[in-house]
Amino acid sequence: MEPIVKRYEKNPILTKDDVPYAVETVHNAGVVKYGGKYVMLFRSHRRNGRSIIGLAESDNGFDFTVRPEPFLVPATAGPFAEYEEFGVEDCRICEIDGEYLLTYSAYSRHGVRIGLARTRDFDSIERVALITQADLRNVVIFPQKFDGRYARLDRPHSEISPWAMWISYSPDLVHWGDSRVVIKPVQYHWDEMKIGPGATPIKTPQGWLNIYHGVFPTMDGSVYRLGVALHDLNDPAKVLGVGDEWILQPEDPWERTGYVRNVVFTCGAIPEDDGTVKIYWGAADTVMCVGTARIEELVRLCLDNARPAV
Repeated sequence: MEPIVKRYEKNPILTKDDVPYAVETVHNAGVVKYGGKYVMLFRSHRRNGRSIIGLAESDNGFDFTVRPEPFLVPATAGPFAEYEEFGVEDCRICEIDGEYLLTYSAYSRHGVRIGLARTRDFDSIERVALITQADLRNVVIFPQKFDGRYARLDRPHSEISPWAMWISYSPDLVHWGDSRVVIKPVQYHWDEMKIGPGATPIKTPQGWLNIYHGVFPTMDGSVYRLGVALHDLNDPAKVLGVGDEWILQPEDPWERTGYVRNVVFTCGAIPEDDGTVKIYWGAADTVMCVGTARIEELVRLCLDNARPAV
């Protein structure tokens, strides 16, 4: 049986050896097309253990060249400095209204919250706001407005209902509310421990395709896999289906061993004109990989072989 996601034969596509400054990992990258190129914003651990975000570019989506300096590092002054002290991580990219919105995890002694920045050219970057309290990660913004409001998927943490996916809305990208839960983990399922949005949602004729991560606890530690869900085109709080089966799990040596073993984790996917999607994932929090899938097949998995959303 053919795999749903076909791994690129030359994985991994980016490692620490490709970075012209000192880092120990390359992983969890947001990816977007800009100016005829693929732009990747990847996370790296510095040798002090804290994370920064670098930028790599490619003509074909497979062969990337890293710029000589990091793209986003923790702020050292102003209102962001206190909340980025321990690192910036796991950037997602959303193109909307002629600019690129960047959501990233900001770590500090106060916990983890989400920072929002924007750029128009991937040369200059403007921090906009810290848009959550702690503890909240994995914010992805839908690339269109709904009734004049921005919408995002996120993953707050609660001891009562751990690590479920929520949706929130905003009139201005800074103030968010009208929040509700949309997808929860399912007991003794491949995503039973926690879930979270991964790549920026992809618009299809049938709905918004949400490629997410799910975690299963084992006697040998947790396993991170990827799955898919489909949201209504006009009301993204309405979930049309959540695929019952995962679409990608750790299998290659660099996915099973590394900084954090048994992890495939996506922050970016690029739909192509031929009906395929390039899915990018960090492997074992150590290297970057890519694979391709048919968008139609991912959508059918959500509609024809679904599990409960909540």
